[in-house]
Amino acid sequence: MIDKHARLMALLTGFERVLVAYSGGVDSTLVAKVAFDALGDRALAVTAASPALMAEDLEDAVRQAVAIGIRHEIIETAELDDPNYSANPANRCYFCKSELHGKLVPLAQSWGIETVLDGANLDDLGDYRPGFQAAREKGVRSPLIEAGFSKLDVRALSRRLGLSTWDKPAMPCLASRFPYGESIDREKLLRLAAAERFMRRLGERDFRVRSSGDTARIELAPERIKEFVLRIDLAELVRAFQSFGYKLVTLDLEGYRSGKLNSVLPPEQLQRYTQKP
Repeated sequence: MIDKHARLMALLTGFERVLVAYSGGVDSTLVAKVAFDALGDRALAVTAASPALMAEDLEDAVRQAVAIGIRHEIIETAELDDPNYSANPANRCYFCKSELHGKLVPLAQSWGIETVLDGANLDDLGDYRPGFQAAREKGVRSPLIEAGFSKLDVRALSRRLGLSTWDKPAMPCLASRFPYGESIDREKLLRLAAAERFMRRLGERDFRVRSSGDTARIELAPERIKEFVLRIDLAELVRAFQSFGYKLVTLDLEGYRSGKLNSVLPPEQLQRYTQKP
């Protein structure tokens, strides 16, 4: 791990200035921290205040940036205005990252920054990631991949560096909770955010609320399902979700599994947007 940390520091020190695409998640937070350690004020973190990012997650990103000491800016993205995105095709992530990096790269250039960095790690390779293509088209670099970091490596170094995000659950954007082909709009995202916020207040960390039409499907870690059913007032939960705008509330008995929505995609679609390790 020390060798990988040194490798990452050496890589980042080799840049004159960098802009970090910073969501506040475990990966981009580590990139922001090491970039600041390597470059100081020549590193800038930028967060996109997207409709698909929960307000409290944006607040967490701001607090963590302050703790790191890195310069931090917030920009607005408008992916919902792109019908290619809002129609929610199987490559929706491509259009999201096109919007994001289409703003970050010119912003970096306007500030005299030559390099934009993201938080992709080795575990992201071999997974279905349409957004990778958009990032590569814009010339975005992935220092964690270049320095050989797996997700476990990211968490281990984050813990050693004292980052509070070291054990933060993976939380991709809210748009990832909708089945492909169901259109996404601001109202649906707000309804879903309210449901996930309610689940967080119940003390759940590793979960998803999947939104399909007027149905909310709760996915929990398999080992949490029985305890959840016994502990929670289910009638109160249903009433809360209905107050958010859902008509039906279900519990997925298989439990949470990353990438579950991608299981409906044909092999050729998966292969097209899967990066080779």
